[in-house]
Amino acid sequence: MKFLLRTSLGETITIDGAKIGASGARVQFAVDLGHGHLRPGLINAHDHLYRNHYPRLGSPPYRSAYEWAKDIHSRFAPQIERAEALERGDAVLFGALKNLIGGVTCVVHHDRWDASFCNRFPLRLARVRVAHSLRLERNLTEAIAGDRLTRRLALSIHLAEGTDREAADEVREAGRKGIVNDQLIAVHAIGVDSQSIELLRTAKAAVVWCPTSNNFLFGRTTPPALFEAGIDVLLGTDSLLTGEGTLLDELRQARETGYIDDERLRHAVGTVAARRLGLQEPTLAPDSAADIVFLRRPLFEAHPRDVGLVLVRGKPRFGDVEFADVFDRSAVPVEPLQVGGIPKLVAAPLATVAAKVLELSPECTRIFQ
Repeated sequence: MKFLLRTSLGETITIDGAKIGASGARVQFAVDLGHGHLRPGLINAHDHLYRNHYPRLGSPPYRSAYEWAKDIHSRFAPQIERAEALERGDAVLFGALKNLIGGVTCVVHHDRWDASFCNRFPLRLARVRVAHSLRLERNLTEAIAGDRLTRRLALSIHLAEGTDREAADEVREAGRKGIVNDQLIAVHAIGVDSQSIELLRTAKAAVVWCPTSNNFLFGRTTPPALFEAGIDVLLGTDSLLTGEGTLLDELRQARETGYIDDERLRHAVGTVAARRLGLQEPTLAPDSAADIVFLRRPLFEAHPRDVGLVLVRGKPRFGDVEFADVFDRSAVPVEPLQVGGIPKLVAAPLATVAAKVLELSPECTRIFQ
């Protein structure tokens, strides 16, 4: 199917199946989006899709993620057991919904690959090698090596996630294991010191910054010196177990720190993220992937209520009710969902899944406020 998206500001994009089509091509229908801007969908470089239905757990601040993990499994076992009652399929779908309402069209899932992550999944996933961390990965050697499909891809691993001496030493330990190189995507890197920053910089490694999760757990985030080193920075949400909400929340909090400028932040959820994750460059040019978001407010001011329409592979997945015809013509069954007090539509069965999650973990309602 070919259709046209156009804004009141004169922006136009032709959707041709899963791709952006040539300008001026004949289309079957046109959609007047109104005031706002079209842009490539955001890339979330770090999430745990199956943990977004958990309440925020813990009694921070902690010295390390290892201390936090030990504490919550000791003191919050009933809450964890309750959350684990949700079927994994529903859990990952709720994780997808959290990303879609924040304008994300592609995400890194920091866990094992799931058979449901196929073309019918409502979100695009960036496949990489994934190791949990140096201490908590069950088989670190195997995870680092990857499998037949991932062994040549980037390696994502939680590294230096804490403020104690052990966290500070993790980058050097990773270096001794031979994994600090240009394929490394170090997640968090809160506890890095000058020597480990230089090790990451020299190796041309990248870092994923998750400011709201970091501030919740440790009362601080990645140090300014790392950003000054010119290291490639990507942005991630982490899950709702520790993170605040959507990638839009991370963008606002990252901007408030003043560590990097707006252009670099845009690249952190766009071109730099795509390059480090081995994805096609996100643009609105013909023949690019039709992973598109329409925002009614500027990127750094936007909340989920301001996300007017999200397309993944050319299919509408989330949007305002006035665009019901786009879902209908694209043969995407929909369900109603309230976001920020505004009625929205979302691809089925995501609203049904959300209702299950909110009954289980009412605290997760915060992403819909």
